[in-house]
Amino acid sequence: MKFTTFTKHLLLSSLMLGLVACSTQQDDAENTPIEPSATITGKPVIYQVLPRIFGNQNSTNKAWGTLQENGVGKFDDFTVKALTAIKEYGVTHIWYTGILHHDVITDYTEFGISNDDPDVVKGRAGSPYAIKDYYNVNPDLAVNPANRLNEFKSLLERSHKQNLKVIIDIVPNHIARNYHSISKPEGVEDFGETDDTSVEYKRDNNFYYVVGEAFQVPKADNGYLPLGGESHPLADGKFEENPAKWTGNGSRKAQPDINDWYETVKLNFGVKPDGSYDFDRLPTSFKDKNVAEHYQFWIDKDVPSSWKKFRDIVLYWSEMGVDGFRYDMAEMVPVEFWSYLNSSIKNHNPEAFIIAEVYDPSRYRDFIYLGKMDYLYDKVDFYDGLKLIIQGKKPTSILSSIIAAISDIDQHMLHFLENHDEQRIASVDFAGSGEQGKPAMVVSALAGKAPTMLFYGQALGEAGDGDAGFGDETRTTIYDYWGVDSLQRWSNNGAYDGALLTDKEKSLRQFYIKLLNFSSHSKALKGAFVDLHKYNTEYTEQYDQKLFSFARGSGDEKLLVISNFSATKSYKIEFQINNKLVKLWALKDGDYKLEEVLTGSESVLTVKQSIGVISMSLEPLDSKVFRLKSVD
Repeated sequence: MKFTTFTKHLLLSSLMLGLVACSTQQDDAENTPIEPSATITGKPVIYQVLPRIFGNQNSTNKAWGTLQENGVGKFDDFTVKALTAIKEYGVTHIWYTGILHHDVITDYTEFGISNDDPDVVKGRAGSPYAIKDYYNVNPDLAVNPANRLNEFKSLLERSHKQNLKVIIDIVPNHIARNYHSISKPEGVEDFGETDDTSVEYKRDNNFYYVVGEAFQVPKADNGYLPLGGESHPLADGKFEENPAKWTGNGSRKAQPDINDWYETVKLNFGVKPDGSYDFDRLPTSFKDKNVAEHYQFWIDKDVPSSWKKFRDIVLYWSEMGVDGFRYDMAEMVPVEFWSYLNSSIKNHNPEAFIIAEVYDPSRYRDFIYLGKMDYLYDKVDFYDGLKLIIQGKKPTSILSSIIAAISDIDQHMLHFLENHDEQRIASVDFAGSGEQGKPAMVVSALAGKAPTMLFYGQALGEAGDGDAGFGDETRTTIYDYWGVDSLQRWSNNGAYDGALLTDKEKSLRQFYIKLLNFSSHSKALKGAFVDLHKYNTEYTEQYDQKLFSFARGSGDEKLLVISNFSATKSYKIEFQINNKLVKLWALKDGDYKLEEVLTGSESVLTVKQSIGVISMSLEPLDSKVFRLKSVD
């Protein structure tokens, strides 16, 4: 999101919840686990998906449409056939986005759920990052909202039977303005329940307060109206909150700006209003300590209330079977909290998979080594650079320095070309077609050691167009009820055979299947990145700044990668590998067979006087991924 002491009784409560019989629409045959195609020897592949949209077969797509008008996807839509189709991309982990119970403008009062106020909700389906109840799931996603948690447990079970690890979001920086858990285990205290509201700050308050002032709904000077102006009993420009709380992005005004995260309130993690810390700091030496040592450090420490509440939340979901978490806006929360939280999770599940959204490169290493994050978003500068190259605004040479700058933490930097915050590649404001992203996807998937992430619909060239209501048309909405045509045609009424896709969409999908399956099995990707771009820019005729090249190697697998970012220009070049790489790979003078892994074709690498040469042609948007077949 950019805009936009776990006690014994709690553990037992969670365990008992996990033993409740799960309801599912799947028959026994559909619950039969599939066999993995091969052992994952390369990099994990994460598939991010919004269940609200993924399984929705309704094509009405009315702006600000209701759930009844536009439809909504369900947990049950992730059938074995659907999960098998997702696994075809080499997927190892599935990040279900929008799972937790967040604000929605749909009436669920018959299930004991209070209505949410459109004045402090973005869109009609609501933001997945305005959590209303951390101990339950979104009622929209359940066939029977009264049984929603069990329906999610069934999804967990189906996913695990298909050898998929499950990731969900945790949003420690902020929660919905009207947060109230009706599902919390016995003995759990709500956020703010015992706060002293007479003061702006107290360490064990969960919120910050604008003392003496009541909250006021922000005024829109851009013509924005909740629900697009539709009449609604609660859409009256008022929301009762007295005293007002600080807003999610840090605004300290009783009336935040319309561009603030006004639908959320900021949580207090023991950071005083002047920015100083009200908790024990980690010694700098702890950057070299392991997770177990971090866990031991916090055992006898008195930590702020919000820390404990989030520890209990993540352990609740871990005990249920969730395999990992993606943290929203992690850099807005102190790194000591992450040490405390992540070491608690890893003490419970050493294999937990932790991803953090962080945008400040100067703090990357703190979040990795002190915060004990597994992976960070590699948006700044890697994704941003690739986007500019795709758009023709920057030369490919910028990648060399970007990759070199993070070489020491490369194994922690998660690569992607799309996610819910970023524009779709095929959108008119990005590249205009999914094919334009192919060379960048090759670089993104093969240049680093960390996992690769694939956003749902990306491999179909989804453009994210259409006015859903709230938000940007170049991003598939996360705020409103909506159907996506390309996903619906891929689904083909639940068959997931892609029979209704266009030839262009089928071709793009096959490209992603080949590339990501290769990345999930290639041992070479565990080896170092070797830049070949600089050398070829200087020594290879007709090699220019629309091309980018590098080598990867580990053990007996060695790769040479070259991508053409031009949508119009073809190349015929004598691509070279320098004597440094020839020496590193112990290549003697002679010919070596190369397999091009994306097409299966063969080429020859000729080494003479410690310089290697490959004669090749590159069509527009073409990439070559050569695997050295033999070293004599």
